[in-house]
Amino acid sequence: MNGEVREADQVWPGESLLWFLRERLGLPGAKNACEQGECGSCSIYLEGNLVCACLVLAGQAQDSDIITVEGLAEPGALHPIQAAFLETGAVQCGFCTPGLIVATHDLLRRNSEPSDAQIKEALAGNLCRCTGYAKIIAAVHLAAGRLVLAP
Repeated sequence: MNGEVREADQVWPGESLLWFLRERLGLPGAKNACEQGECGSCSIYLEGNLVCACLVLAGQAQDSDIITVEGLAEPGALHPIQAAFLETGAVQCGFCTPGLIVATHDLLRRNSEPSDAQIKEALAGNLCRCTGYAKIIAAVHLAAGRLVLAP
């Protein structure tokens, strides 16, 4: 979990990975919105793949490498993607922001110079009701100009 081994007892086989992360491990970054994998607010990495944590059972993730939005930055610092979202005003209510940041990270590790169309496609699974997406696209471009992510 974010580079550390974490253990939990008495995990109910039917509990979602999202609930497990938020309630058992105290990692509130992934948000609980639709619980159907439609909004992207709970986007995380599971074994290096971008997934919606609400669609994965906690038991299925046992012994897996998981990275949440909390694991992207160094302690006490913002990741360049987080900083870009703040600087461009892409953060409004903030509910969708963690999922968008993880999805942006996934995009930029695959494509360091995405076009607007590629950004829209990569973030299509993340819904935001506040910003209108123009500032989010600007944030992705700003972050892309600042970093190169290894695959």
